[in-house]
Amino acid sequence: MRLAVGLALACTLSAAHGQELMAPRIARIEADWSAVKAQLARLEGLRSTAAAVDLGYDDGDLARLNAATARRFAGIGRSSVPVLLPFDVEAYLRERAKGIEPAEAYLAGFHTTGFFLAGPSGYDALFTIRLADVPEIRGARGGEADVLITGTSVLYDLDPPALASVTTVKDLEREFPGIRRILLENHLRYAFERFGVLYAVSTECYEGRARGRRLSCREADKVLYRFVKALRVAGGSPQPGAQANTTIERPAKVSPTFTYMPPGRLLPNTGFHGNGGRQDYTVYARIHFPLAQAPAYANSQLFMHWGNCDHTGRSSSPRTKGARYHCRVNGKPLLFDESAAENRSYPWRDNFCEHRSFLVGACPGGRGHQGQDIRPATCKMRNEGADRCLPYQDDVVAVRDGTIMRNARRELLVLVVNAPGEHIRFRYLHMNPRLLDGDGLVSGRAVREGEVLGKASNYDRRENGTTYHLHFDAQVPTRNGWVFVNPYMTLVSAYERLIGGRGTEIEDAPVAELHSRLDVEVPRSEQSEPTTPPSPALASRATASAGEPALPQPRARIGSGTIDRIKDARAQQFDKRLRIAKLPCAESLSRRDKRDCDARLHRRSERAKHAHSVRPLARRVSRQGNRARGIGGNLRTRYEQPDARYDRLRAER
Repeated sequence: MRLAVGLALACTLSAAHGQELMAPRIARIEADWSAVKAQLARLEGLRSTAAAVDLGYDDGDLARLNAATARRFAGIGRSSVPVLLPFDVEAYLRERAKGIEPAEAYLAGFHTTGFFLAGPSGYDALFTIRLADVPEIRGARGGEADVLITGTSVLYDLDPPALASVTTVKDLEREFPGIRRILLENHLRYAFERFGVLYAVSTECYEGRARGRRLSCREADKVLYRFVKALRVAGGSPQPGAQANTTIERPAKVSPTFTYMPPGRLLPNTGFHGNGGRQDYTVYARIHFPLAQAPAYANSQLFMHWGNCDHTGRSSSPRTKGARYHCRVNGKPLLFDESAAENRSYPWRDNFCEHRSFLVGACPGGRGHQGQDIRPATCKMRNEGADRCLPYQDDVVAVRDGTIMRNARRELLVLVVNAPGEHIRFRYLHMNPRLLDGDGLVSGRAVREGEVLGKASNYDRRENGTTYHLHFDAQVPTRNGWVFVNPYMTLVSAYERLIGGRGTEIEDAPVAELHSRLDVEVPRSEQSEPTTPPSPALASRATASAGEPALPQPRARIGSGTIDRIKDARAQQFDKRLRIAKLPCAESLSRRDKRDCDARLHRRSERAKHAHSVRPLARRVSRQGNRARGIGGNLRTRYEQPDARYDRLRAER
């Protein structure tokens, strides 16, 4: 309780309303339907009686096409943009005219997943393909790749993303002028314009060699190329333009209890590589709060009580409830107790872009946490000595009317919203996938706003894999495809409506110096030399000799020159060891260890002979071996962590 009170005292109130909330910047696109109709006029079999039998009357080529393809893609005519799918429409209509019910052989080897959503702002469709069915991928392993295509009449105008790689696709330039290959947020995307509409095709991938179920970006490139080559017009219809509903609606009454920190204000030094958060006051949608009941608390999970500091280093490894420790990045005092009062106290704090290794284009450093963590009010303990909150105590609900996009046995649940003037999707994490499967929450399931989706949990690849909380994030379509945005103020606005009171934005008071709580060794030669008048240490010693108690002495302050020398020395040591790691065994190891090294290399000679890391998409190719890459990664992890400490001490001077 003392820690919670201390945090409250460390904050000062600003204006009751804080900075004004902002609506998203949205561009609306009109499709060139005349070009679509001209293309359909050349489509054989479209005007046959069999193609229009479901329609019951003749109302043009578009209506006949929608009637014919709706049996495979329900509601396809509701899309406000032309629907492009890897679907051989001509062969499909020809078989239907013969009275044959077509199979999935017309999808160029891809298979439907049950998720197809068309609406007033465009459409989304998810397909899958077995990698063994892609002959361009040599030695394909078992497994599948999911491919999502989106056509949208709504584009969100955002700042350019960080760490985005953009190249051209020369082999498709003739068919799709201006097509771009984009590597962003661990997704490879093909983005192009057709009929005046922006389309994006994407799949998840990872740089380097494919491992297990992880698709390499080189393989993903071949999958997307095959997908785009097979695209054909399959439906859609012109619709009157509709304005989106307002996203900002705040109660007039001010809540006496609810307070929140400004967006982008992370816990000190918890951003990736010393970067801060994303200051974004945009309310991207008017949503229901994702937890059914208040109160709820948005804050960090890894840098608060019981958190593991995201492997940035802890002062100790606590094992018993109530044990004290702190994260080395900021020295904040913590307890090994998930039920600590500060974990469930106001003010809220943003943790979008907090220290993580995930690629996020909206974060200052290009990496960080992809959304916002929310703790439910309930923390029921198994017994008095337990340090963990029991899961499955609080309901998680749908924030909007929408359609679920989720594969069975997957922890990730995506709610896709396609409404007039609005195209957005929300992701939920850390709910038990077995329970989601049991409730039928898989691709294609339509849900209503406020409908219970499941129970909050601590699932992260396994039971008890994280703290008891809900991860919630938001993505919007841009010219680079779907990207993450900061959902913090969207959640603040939703929570205000849930509790019926407007929150108060507050600011941090000046934070006390942290260097006294960090384990920093100061060389004796760099400590301040006594001068005239005598130093406080000598004065204290003289006072003690006169019978008065000695005063505690502050630790020696580190000068900026010392910090630079320490960092340079560590960098030189790192470079030296990394160069040694790249040498063959005969040069990098002692004679005593050479025999063992040669034996290990011989055992994995075939693998080591071809071991290299490839950066696809016209990037630099690295021939660095597995041994050097592994040692180098460990060295970087070890030597980069203290740099944040030294930079922080300099900033406090």
